[in-house]
Amino acid sequence: MKFKLFFICLLFLTANAIAQIKSPAEFLGYQPGKQFTPHFKIVNYFQQMATANPQAMKLEKYGQTNEGRELLLAFISSPQNMARLNEIRKNNLRLTGLLKDKAPDTNAPIIVWLSYNVHGNEASSSEAAMKVLYELLNPANNNTQEWLKNTIVIIDPCLNPDGRERYVNWFNQMVGKNPDVDVNTREHSEPWPGGRINHYYFDLNRDWAWQTQVETQGRMKKYNEWLPQIHCDFHEQGINSPYYFAPAAEPFHEVITAWQRQFQTTIGHNHAKYFDANGWLYFTKEIFDLFYPSYGDTYPLYNGAIGMTYEQAGHSQGGLAVQVNDGDTLTLKDRVTHHFTTSMSTIEIASKNAGRLLSEYKKY
Repeated sequence: MKFKLFFICLLFLTANAIAQIKSPAEFLGYQPGKQFTPHFKIVNYFQQMATANPQAMKLEKYGQTNEGRELLLAFISSPQNMARLNEIRKNNLRLTGLLKDKAPDTNAPIIVWLSYNVHGNEASSSEAAMKVLYELLNPANNNTQEWLKNTIVIIDPCLNPDGRERYVNWFNQMVGKNPDVDVNTREHSEPWPGGRINHYYFDLNRDWAWQTQVETQGRMKKYNEWLPQIHCDFHEQGINSPYYFAPAAEPFHEVITAWQRQFQTTIGHNHAKYFDANGWLYFTKEIFDLFYPSYGDTYPLYNGAIGMTYEQAGHSQGGLAVQVNDGDTLTLKDRVTHHFTTSMSTIEIASKNAGRLLSEYKKY
C-alpha cells in the first residue's frame, strides 16, 4: 500500500512538473527558427523555466552589458546535485589544486559549460540554447534525466546581447512578410559595423585571456569559480560551409595533452553519428586551430578542459532562409537544429565518460 501511494505521488509530481514546463514554442508563440527572438524574450524564457523548476535549475546574473542587458548563467542538473551545487563547485576546485581544504571526491559530477552567441550576428545558437534548456528540464526526456545524474550543465544563452540585438533589430527592419532566399537581397547584406562585435566594437571571442570588456570580465570571474571539464563555444561561418566540429586542425599546441586530443576525436565521432543519420554535411580537422590563447576553445583547453568550437553555416548572410551555391535552401530552423544536436551530443558523451574526464582533468 505504501509503495502504491508513493507511486501515485510520483506520478502526480511528474505530471505537475510537465504542466509547469513550457517549450520554447509554447512560451514564445512560434517554433524556434521561425523568427529571431529578441534578447529580452530569451531572458524571460530562462527566468520562467527557473521559476517553474527551482529543484533542477538555478539562474544567476553575472553581469550587465554596456547597453544595460542582462548576462545570465543557467545551472541545470538533477535535484540531488542541485541541492549541493556549491559543494560540487568547491570539489571541482579541489581537483585543480586551487582549493586545498580536503581531498577531492573523484566520483563527483562533471561540469559541462555551453556558451552561445559570442558573435551577435551568428544568432541561431541563442535559439538553440532555449531548446537545450527545455529538453534538460523535461522530465519526460529519459535520456537527459539520466545524464544529469552525473553532470552539471551550465548554459550561457547569449555572451553578446548588444551585438545580437544590433543584428536582430536590423534584420527585422529589412525582411519582408516572407523571407527572400536570394543572397543578393538586402536582408542578406548586413551593413557595417554589424552585430558580430559588442557595444565598443570589440570581438568578444578574442578577449578570454585579456578580459578588456565588461561582458568578459563578468563571465571569467564565474568561469574561474567553476573551471569546467568541457567548454563548447557555438559559432556560425559562411553560408556554403558544412558544419564544423572537433577534432581541430593540426598542429596542436604543445600543452594540449594526449587525452584532450583523444576526447576531441571521441566527441567528434558522437556528433558524426547523429549527422550521418540525418544526412547532414560536416567536416573536421580543418581551418580552426588551437593556438591563439584567447578563444572560447583555447582558453579552456589551456586550463585543462576539453575546449571546442562548433561552426554552423549561416552568419548574417543566413537570415531566415537563403539559397546556397548547390541550390539548396539553408533555413534558420536548420541552423538551430544542428546546434541543438551537437549541444545534446556533447552532454551525452560527457556523461558517459564522466569518470575518465574527472581523472584526466585532475592529472592536468
